[in-house]
Order: sequence, then structure tokens, then C-alpha cells
Amino acid sequence: MDRKAHRLCRRRFLRGAGAAGAAAAMVPTLIPGAALGRGGAVGANERIGIGFIGMGKFAHDFHMPVLTGFDDVTAVAVCDVDTTRREHARQYVEGRYGEDYGGCAAYVDFREVLDRDDIDAVVVATPEHWHAIPIILACQAGKDIYCEKALTHNIVEAERCIEAVRKHGRVLQTGSQQRSNVFGRFREGVEIVRSGRLGRIERVHVGVGGPSRWCDLGEEEMEPGLAWDLWLGPAPQRPYHSALSPRGMHEHWPAWRDFREYGGGWLTDMGAHHYDIAQWALDRDDSGPVEVIPPEDPQSERGARLIFDDGIEVIHGGPGGCLFEGTDGTLHLDRGVLESDPAKIAQEPLGEDDVQLFRSPGHHRNWLDCIRSRQRPICDVEIGARAATLCHLTNIAYWYRRRLQWDPAAWRVVDDAEANAWLDRTWRSPWELPAV
Repeated sequence: MDRKAHRLCRRRFLRGAGAAGAAAAMVPTLIPGAALGRGGAVGANERIGIGFIGMGKFAHDFHMPVLTGFDDVTAVAVCDVDTTRREHARQYVEGRYGEDYGGCAAYVDFREVLDRDDIDAVVVATPEHWHAIPIILACQAGKDIYCEKALTHNIVEAERCIEAVRKHGRVLQTGSQQRSNVFGRFREGVEIVRSGRLGRIERVHVGVGGPSRWCDLGEEEMEPGLAWDLWLGPAPQRPYHSALSPRGMHEHWPAWRDFREYGGGWLTDMGAHHYDIAQWALDRDDSGPVEVIPPEDPQSERGARLIFDDGIEVIHGGPGGCLFEGTDGTLHLDRGVLESDPAKIAQEPLGEDDVQLFRSPGHHRNWLDCIRSRQRPICDVEIGARAATLCHLTNIAYWYRRRLQWDPAAWRVVDDAEANAWLDRTWRSPWELPAV
């Protein structure tokens, strides 16, 4: 599909969804993304044009400083529904590049970013309920994607995002930075487990926070400058509350993640990091559990279990990070922690015959390198989708307290129509999950 036809198709799909007007947008002077070669790869001497969608704390503190520091990247546009965050991001980018830079575009509506021919890739750092639609539409627009974890709001979206990335031949990096050894020695810990030093793995305890709940916040008066209806998007209509979208720049993590309409609690927040490490260590990046078991205590928000086809249990609860229990010892792996019992398991260097995993040059750098090579990055879309699904299944165990048989190949609960309805959400009209 050519770009003109794509735009027409996408606008028909989103007809009536209420596109907010774009803020003032000066177009920078740089090599256009239209110069992409066959397969979408960028030429060796060309810069990758980047657009940022969602300019909250993590985008400001992490993504923008890192990506604007690469010589082969140019930040082209920023987008946020909050005027203060949007303008702050625009000024930040222009300050990083200096006088020779042509200017950074600033948009309210992410679809304006996807319409630009000079943008090759986008960084999606929005709340979880706003991940899947930008991912799929970016694929249709021929953009590569870096999307924060948890990759999706629910399991139906997880499968659909894999389909979109594969169909359109895009490169998607999930923001599970621990795979690139950000914050700790996660790769080394996974190599120890996969080299068999713990013997046969029996259990993995994942120590992260609990599930989300339905939003019960009241109403607050909102200052001008926030496109609240667009912030809500496919989520149910409700009055504004600053806990969901604090106005302007802020130093805390907003509480939208606590509520089911927008996120999966700390189970999908830090859980997406540590369940991902468990999945990596068990070598299950393309699969998943076969059984979901809620805790025996109907009030408890710890103890839900995911059972794999070889009997390994992944249990929610325990010390922070991942605690692997094997027949020959245990390994505790967390940010700044790599400890074993017996101690020599973690202390003795790995040998030539042990598992040696890919050494990422950095999560963003790996993504950029794969945009050029068209290889899959270290946390490809299926890896991110499978990790998110572990978190979603654990949430479902707490929300509905029912034992379920899961088919990871079909992405379905076995013989349970009611439970399969739990894999999606109710979409607020006119928004819906795009076809790929």
C-alpha cells in the first residue's frame, strides 16, 4: 500500500475519533525518511528521523537524552496531549541540537507524527492503554517502533501487535532494558541459569507489586492545556483527575498504572521487567504457560502461579526481582543483585562450553542498529508481547480467581468462552483495535 492510500485507509478507520489539532510545527531540515532503501533500511550515511509519542517522565529522563546523543539520529517531532510537557520537550530537543537545527515539530495528536515522511521510527512512551493503536498504525505507516513495557494493555492486543509488526516488516524494540544489562547483570544471570548451573529449574519467584483495580477516583478541576478526551482515548469516559495525568513536568510516576482501565498495576510495570527475565532464563520467548492458578487465599494478591508444560512454576511473590530455584541451588537476580546459594554458582566465571548470549550494545543502540540491518532486536515484539502476557494472565488470576488452562500457541483459554472474553477490554467508541 502506498503512503497516500495508507493515509486514506487509516483516516477511514479513525473517522470520528476526534483528531486534536497539531501545535505549531516547524519542519527540520534533514535527510528525509523517504530515502529509505528496499526493506526499509536506512542508508549508511543517513540519519534516522525519530518522533516521540508521549513526553512524560521516562521519555524526558531516559529516551530523549539517549537518542538525541547519537550522531546517526535526528529527533524530528514530539507529541503529547499536555501543552506544558509538549513544549518542554520541543525546547529540550532544540536546545540539544543548537543553531544549525531547523526546529522540532510539536503535536497534540500522534497521528500527525505518523503522517510525516521524514520520520523513520517512533518512540511510544504513553500509558499502557495507549500502546497498541500507535504500534499498529505506525506499522501501517512504515515506521519502526520502540515501545515502553508493558507492551500492551491486554492479551488480545499482544497477539495483534505481533501480527502487525510481522505483516509490515517492521522493527519493534520493547522497552525491557534489563535485557541490555541496564540496571544490573541480568544477561550473566540468565546465562548461569541456561547453562544448567542450578540443575533442573523447578520454580521461579517473581517479586513485584500487585494487580490493578477499577478506577475509583473523584473529579478535579482541570487547568486549560490538556486534551483530556484524547488522553482517555479507548478507555471509558470519566472526569479528569491529576493522579492519572499530572499537569506539566513531574518527578513521580503517575498513578494511572494502578487502574485497570489504563494499566495492569505494578504487575505489568516492574512485572514486565522481571517476568521478562524469567521468560528469558527459561528460554520461553516464543511460548508461555499452560495453566494459570490463583492463590488459595481468595483475598491474597500474592501467590498466583503460572505452570509451564515441563512443570516449572513461575510464582508471583518473593524477594525483589527473580529467585530461581533449581535442584542444585538458587540464584537471586535483581537490579544490582546477582547472588547464589551455593555462592560459587554465581562467582565462578562461565566457560567456553556454557551458554553465551548476545551482548547488547545498549537498548536504544541495538534498536537503531536493527533499523539499519532489519534484524530483530534483543527485545523483539513477540518477546515483549509474551512477557506482557505472563503479567496479564497473573492479573486475571487475581481479578477472577479461576483456574485456567492456557494455550500459548492459540493465545486462548482452553474451552472457556467466558474467560476468553477477559483477554480484551471494552473499547470506547469510536476507538477500536485496528486490523493489521
